[in-house]
Formats: sequence, C-alpha cells, structure tokens
Amino acid sequence: MPLLEPVLPSNASEKVTQQYARIREMLGTEEIPEPFLVYGNVEAFLRDFYMNYKKFVYTDGHLDAKSKAAIALAIAAHGKCKPWLELMSARCVSLGYSTEQVAEILAVAATNYMYNTFFKFRDLSGSSLFEGMGVGLRAHTFTGTSLGDKLVELINVVISDINACKPCTSGHVEKAKEMKITSEQLLEAIQCGATMYAGVQFLNSAT
Repeated sequence: MPLLEPVLPSNASEKVTQQYARIREMLGTEEIPEPFLVYGNVEAFLRDFYMNYKKFVYTDGHLDAKSKAAIALAIAAHGKCKPWLELMSARCVSLGYSTEQVAEILAVAATNYMYNTFFKFRDLSGSSLFEGMGVGLRAHTFTGTSLGDKLVELINVVISDINACKPCTSGHVEKAKEMKITSEQLLEAIQCGATMYAGVQFLNSAT
C-alpha cells in the first residue's frame, strides 16, 4: 500500500488546485500526470517542483527542451522510477527521439555507472596502488549511438554528479568545455537533473 495517495483535483485544497491549473496550462492537457497528484500532498513541494520543472526540464533555455528531456529520462532511469520513466520516454518520443534513441539514452546512463564505479573506487580507496594501471573497461556506447557527442557528454556530467564520482564529474566537465558546451548549458543540465532527482525521490518514497 502506498504511503501517500494521489490528491485528486476533486479533493485538493485551494492552493493545490491553483497549482494543478498551472500544470494543466504547461502541459496543454486536462489530465494531470500521477506524480504531480502525489506531490499534491505537500503544496510547497508541488509548487517548487512545478516551477523548477517548467523552467529547467520542460521548456527551452540555455539547453533546448529536447536535450533536457533526454537528461530527465536518464535521471528517471537512475532512480528506477517507473512513472517518470514512462512519462519521460513518451516526452522524448514526442520531441522527436526514436524508440531506438530512447534505448540509447538509457544505455549511455548505464555505461556511465560502469566508469563511475571504477573511478570512484580509485578515488575513495586512498591508495596509490592503482595509479598507472589501465582502466580495462570498454565503453563503445559513448561513441556508438546516434545521440550526438554533446548530448552524451551532458548525460555523463549529470549522472556522474548524482553518483558523486568526483574524477568522472571533473573529467566530463573539462571534456564538455572542449566541446564548446557553455557554462550556462552545463549549469542548466545540472538544474534539470537536480529537479528530476527531487521529483523521483519524493515519488519513490511516497509510493
């Protein structure tokens, strides 16, 4: 049994009802996705999430909405959050990604885990024993998809940050700069990821 039930519009407080109206306007639909209904249990969180989602995930900014949708999908996969996985997969397709590219987004995020695990261990071990030893791991996924190098790098930066891998995060940030990804675009990628991660964590905890 879920810890929190969705707050249906018919049972919502006046403040939550106002937020639901803004969400409908943003999405251009009368139907409110279930995650937002669950967030309706805490109006302040619903308000924060809506405002951040609209600015950093849903609309164009320093990054286009299509790139943000891919980052958001990667975060939903990271959090193993089925409702958001389904919503962001559909969002990606609606913005022009093929089903094969949706799979590639998930694969890039998963491959990042492999490198995060390795380099985080070398960093956390506090030992010089492994210095100079080759990584030995294959990562053709980073260069073998149709997503484009910049999008792959943005996903790598965000996932490495959430996985708290300092060497990977700093390495991917430097590579992003070499690719002429601006500081504003990097910041917005992190803001997108942070917003989605908050939404995923709340939903996972509540349901």
